[in-house]
Amino acid sequence: MLSKTNNLKFLTKTLFLGFLLLLPELVKAQEIIEEETKEAPKKVDSVLTAGAQKLDGVAAVVGDYVVLDSDIDRTIIQLKAQGASLEGVTRCQLFGKLLEDKLYAHHAIQDSIEVSDAEIRSNVDYQIQQFLAQSGKSMEELVAFYNKPDEKSFRDEMYEINKSNKLASEMQNKIIDEIEVTPEEVRQFFNNIPKDERPTFGTELKVSRIVIEPQVSEEEKQRVIDQLKQFKADVLENGASFRSKVVLYSDDKASIPQGGLYTLNRKQPRMVKEFREVAFSLQEGEISDPFETDFGYHIIYLEKVRGQEYDVRHILLIPKVSDDAVKEAREKLVKIRQRIVDGLISFEDAARESSDEKETKSEGGYLINPVTQDYNFELTKMDPELYGQIQDLKEGEISLVQTDRGQTGNVKFQILKVSDRVDEHVADYSKDYLKIKDLALSEKRFRAIDKWQEEKIMDTYIKINGEYRDCEFTGNWLKK
Repeated sequence: MLSKTNNLKFLTKTLFLGFLLLLPELVKAQEIIEEETKEAPKKVDSVLTAGAQKLDGVAAVVGDYVVLDSDIDRTIIQLKAQGASLEGVTRCQLFGKLLEDKLYAHHAIQDSIEVSDAEIRSNVDYQIQQFLAQSGKSMEELVAFYNKPDEKSFRDEMYEINKSNKLASEMQNKIIDEIEVTPEEVRQFFNNIPKDERPTFGTELKVSRIVIEPQVSEEEKQRVIDQLKQFKADVLENGASFRSKVVLYSDDKASIPQGGLYTLNRKQPRMVKEFREVAFSLQEGEISDPFETDFGYHIIYLEKVRGQEYDVRHILLIPKVSDDAVKEAREKLVKIRQRIVDGLISFEDAARESSDEKETKSEGGYLINPVTQDYNFELTKMDPELYGQIQDLKEGEISLVQTDRGQTGNVKFQILKVSDRVDEHVADYSKDYLKIKDLALSEKRFRAIDKWQEEKIMDTYIKINGEYRDCEFTGNWLKK
């Protein structure tokens, strides 16, 4: 059982590496390349280092895909550039993960799994913008950094990388999609763990909050609506460029480099409900009237329809709040907090009565853990920002009024409370059933993936070249 647990930890670690947005292996579909003569081999089972030498030989062939020596080196550079920790990770482990990804991608094609071309290209656009923003480089500098002759070559390689990763992801999902565990399997899984090897769960608690947001005046809302109407009229009546309006005026800074462009798919929700409903109601070339979401006010231009996919551009304007409204909101929350402290109302009732946060208002202010979908948060896995807000609170204590920022960037105020604290403890079947169930499900999925991989390795053309044959793989890649 302990070895299986360790395997699960390694699987989780390697899956993380495999699903990074940009895994820079060079994909060559429908091509099998014989072993080439390479430079003097380096020791491949050493821990990854920053100064890895670049080689151009073929390290392996998996079905219709190849893995180059340079793929591994570029992957190391990319992961470090993205801030990933490679401590203790060897070249052999990373090479083995690339082999797994190629095996998944190859069989995804064999199983006729399809991926959306528009979604992949949209991901590439997003990734490039993230790279540019984080690195501070120009597109020309980025292309040169990755040793590509031009932007098109860079985008084409990123497209193939993303497509390969998406195929691998879809194949993995297909393998484990219908796997479930019964209560009896959960019980057996737990009973099979020796008592001295049972997992320890960290300190958990519940977090609740009350949020008060400054109110936007009706005059300010109307000003924003009128401005959006003017943008629409200027485009339709005077031939102005919608994209130029985006660049000059939109408050959606993330989409400005793409001219406000988003690709929506009817089968894959990406935007908030109101945005999608308006976008899908438009005809190609039409511009919507102003409408409101939680982010502010928008107009949408439907640029192109391709089956289920809609290319839309939008302009977002966020109404501004006045200094008086900010002061009034803070004073309101101060009074609410005092009523709770004085015992005149419970925190939960005050949240239901007054909180402006729709997601938690009906829950009495309780935050839902996005990972577990319940109210419990484990301290060691808590979002750092949230942890910073509650770390000094005692059980049942009400925080002072804190200033925060909403999703629109406007100021808001909150008070928080922690409750139902459970200290770190060894797993208990009755108290921790849901967590144990998740572990049992992960174990069962691991076994399914392990079995699938063993079978497919034997059924697939695989050739490992040169010094990589000396790696100690977790899978039977050498078919011994």
